[in-house]
Amino acid sequence: MRWSKAFIPTLKEDPSEAEMVSHKLMLRSGMVRQLTAGVYEYLPLGWKVLLKVTAIVREEMDRAGAQELYLPALCPAEIWQETGRWTDFGDEMFRLKDRKQRDYALCPTHEEVITDLARAQKLSYRDLPQNWYQIQVKFRDEPRPRSGVLRVRHFIMKDAYSMDRDQAGLDASYLAMKEAYVRIFTRCGLKFFIVGASSGLMGGSGSQEFMVASPSGEDSCAVCQACGYAANSEVACSKPAAPVYQDGPLEEVSTPEKRTVEEVAAFLKVPRSQLMKSLLYMADGQPVFVLIRGDDELNESKLQTALGTAAFRPATPEEVQKATGASVGFISPVRISGVRIIADRLLQNAAGLVSGANKDQHHLRNIFVGRDLKVDCFFDLRSVKNGEPCPTCGQPLALTQAIELGHIFKLGTKYSQSLNATFTDEDGIEKPLIMGSYGIGIERIAACVIEQSHDKDGIVWPLALAPYQVVVSALNVNNPEIMKAAEGLYAELAGARIDVLLDDRDQRPGFKFKDADLIGIPLRVTVGEKGLAEGVVEIKRRGGETVKLPPAQAKQKVQELLSVELFPGK
Repeated sequence: MRWSKAFIPTLKEDPSEAEMVSHKLMLRSGMVRQLTAGVYEYLPLGWKVLLKVTAIVREEMDRAGAQELYLPALCPAEIWQETGRWTDFGDEMFRLKDRKQRDYALCPTHEEVITDLARAQKLSYRDLPQNWYQIQVKFRDEPRPRSGVLRVRHFIMKDAYSMDRDQAGLDASYLAMKEAYVRIFTRCGLKFFIVGASSGLMGGSGSQEFMVASPSGEDSCAVCQACGYAANSEVACSKPAAPVYQDGPLEEVSTPEKRTVEEVAAFLKVPRSQLMKSLLYMADGQPVFVLIRGDDELNESKLQTALGTAAFRPATPEEVQKATGASVGFISPVRISGVRIIADRLLQNAAGLVSGANKDQHHLRNIFVGRDLKVDCFFDLRSVKNGEPCPTCGQPLALTQAIELGHIFKLGTKYSQSLNATFTDEDGIEKPLIMGSYGIGIERIAACVIEQSHDKDGIVWPLALAPYQVVVSALNVNNPEIMKAAEGLYAELAGARIDVLLDDRDQRPGFKFKDADLIGIPLRVTVGEKGLAEGVVEIKRRGGETVKLPPAQAKQKVQELLSVELFPGK
């Protein structure tokens, strides 16, 4: 490609709307442009990067034995209603009606569609295992699209789905996908780590996420450097010591206009940990008391697991008043009947606690869990804090911000039972398929590479993903000798099937070099008057050393450099 003919609309300044490095550099380098909030157009440079990402993904998925297909992004509501996710997805799902007023969705994920396909095939045990994957667009109505292409409404995902006859088969399929992901992200030049994660709306028995550490990441992970324990904060746990407070008779005290933990603790001169947060939620339309210590934060992902439903929300002030007779800030489950109570494990057998009296402007002292209220179930409901003891080895945990690259799930029979997707075993008995689901965000790979690999001048692409691996810069396009040499090198490299860009623009050398560094081309071959007078051209690694050698040797040297670095870890 000749730069004079290419569509690479670079920007000299950081766009005001961009905050993350990847967002700034994707805009400045001419990779993307925003059409509307959360929807991006991929320009030629950006699309070339995504094609290289998908090529690596395809190679490794095929290598792992998965088979590629292509599923519709538009699907009827009925299969989502069968699993219950038509309701569970809530406002994140784009919904529409056709001209006959039938309900459809733009798929945010494809578990229902793939399971519907599997049930129609009437699979036998002889057909299993199967693993089907696609690279397809997804749609989610993000309430606050942000961070460039990392949190959007329209995105490209590789999603794969395994089908097995038993748990052992699922474990093998899951491990094969995990190993494929390691190879994919390694070949893309990423430094990543793997954490335990919440299955959320996907369901199933367990899941893991592949993460890239980033100060701008939307996820928080708890990591133990001593033993390697790592988990998304949505599921991370620790072993904090629970303080013990002296028990006494239950006592009602006046706390005028003191509603928050901080206000009540200061007024009663007790530590925040001695307070019991009494939170009223509505789950499947019924009130539920959720209890945690005053110095802890409720983890709603853990709460969802404890409740066993995605249909929950904080109660409204009106619902709080109706259930307790008091206002928010003055409630507790003490002396309340007919309301389910779940509590964090740190509150088990706890005494000397303070919480609301179900009477405005009043609280209760010396609440003893077990004596003054009966908890239905205890769960780990709290968010882990930085420095708390690791649940495995007891050493301090570190909280790290990170960006999710991919997520793998053991779905089990969640979807096959809902949709009646079965296989016939050796005895002719129909059994539900045992399934797994495995997703990778294609654009996220590109953005995370930029987050990890950039400098003050722009992107530093690994060779495997660079839109062009080499740029031949002709420093004076009005000099026939320079253009002849540059054209010759360009033709040689292109003939060797190297992604090469000829910078034949009538611009100053500094302008050309800045653009090449901005878009991140790994190798630059410079053809100039001074060099040709000396019988050499210059080959420079992006941000590295410069080599001078005769034009006739340039192709071989470029090939040597590319062969060493093109596919690390393949």
